[in-house]
Amino acid sequence: MPGVAEVVGLLAGVVVGGALIWAGGLKLVEGPAWLKQAADMDVARGVAVAVPYVEIVIGVPLAAQLLKPWPAVAALVLLAAYTILIVRRIRDGSRPPCACFGSKSKRPLGVYHVLRNLGLMALALLAVLLA
Repeated sequence: MPGVAEVVGLLAGVVVGGALIWAGGLKLVEGPAWLKQAADMDVARGVAVAVPYVEIVIGVPLAAQLLKPWPAVAALVLLAAYTILIVRRIRDGSRPPCACFGSKSKRPLGVYHVLRNLGLMALALLAVLLA
């Protein structure tokens, strides 16, 4: 029977993996609208095209608890990169809509997005440490 730490690590991985799968899937459904939102965030088109696939490729094994701890490490790095981008956009005053979850994300970038990402990063770290 798994211990509490193992269950916490498992749940943390499932939550972060599910969030990445959801975000990537919504971006793919949006298609050109996602690319426009990414451009508004000053993300290069080539990177924007790859982002949904990267999210899904990291999210699936993380949620399925495969290849531990590497998907959780990758999620932590990805979320850190997103957080840096968000902070830069907030600091430069542009504050476009997040686009984190496709066009459903219409709220301008703000502290909420940073805090959400820090929470997901904390869960990813738990998934790394408790793998």
